[in-house]
Formats: sequence, C-alpha cells, structure tokens
Amino acid sequence: MIQLTDSAVSAVRTALSRAATPMEGLRIKVEAGGCAGFKYLMGLEGTSRDGDIVIDQDGVKLFVDADSRSLVEGMTVDFVTGLEASGFVFENPNATSKCSCGKSFG
Repeated sequence: MIQLTDSAVSAVRTALSRAATPMEGLRIKVEAGGCAGFKYLMGLEGTSRDGDIVIDQDGVKLFVDADSRSLVEGMTVDFVTGLEASGFVFENPNATSKCSCGKSFG
C-alpha cells in the first residue's frame, strides 16, 4: 500500500508526541483540487473511521479512506529537510502529472 521512509516515520512520531491531545496516527487522503487535479491532505488522527485501511509501519499507523486507496496505492512518503523548505514528499506511481510544488497530481 503506502510506504513511509525512516525520515517520514520519525517526523510522524515527533508530531504525534507533540500533539495537544492524544493521537493514534496519520491520515493520508486525496481530494479533488490543487493545480494538477488532485491534492494530498495529511493530518493527525485520533482513531480509524469506517472503511479505512489501517497500515502499521514501524509503530506508526496510517489511515487511508476507501476513496483515496486506489490513488495512493504503491506510494512512498518521505520527509525532507532543506535550506529553503522542509516537508513531506510524495512519490506516487499513480500520478501521470504533478505540479511544481509536489502537493498535487493528476
């Protein structure tokens, strides 16, 4: 399904430990929008929802809803730190195009 790099796992663990309320994992979702057609949404999540697939990677839970599942199948999520910006990077084999910011795809 989705793979997190070691750097991404570490970033999610850090975010979970700093959350104001207890969170169980990270939700990855795809919605229509962005400059390329679809956009990624990510956020901490307290529990799974009906229809979610739950992936446990190195103790980090990922929640993916049924509508997003086929759009993120086989995706790798990395977390990069650079001089100009830091953040999550998506390598999605289902994307036929993507915008320059890397946060939306077609």
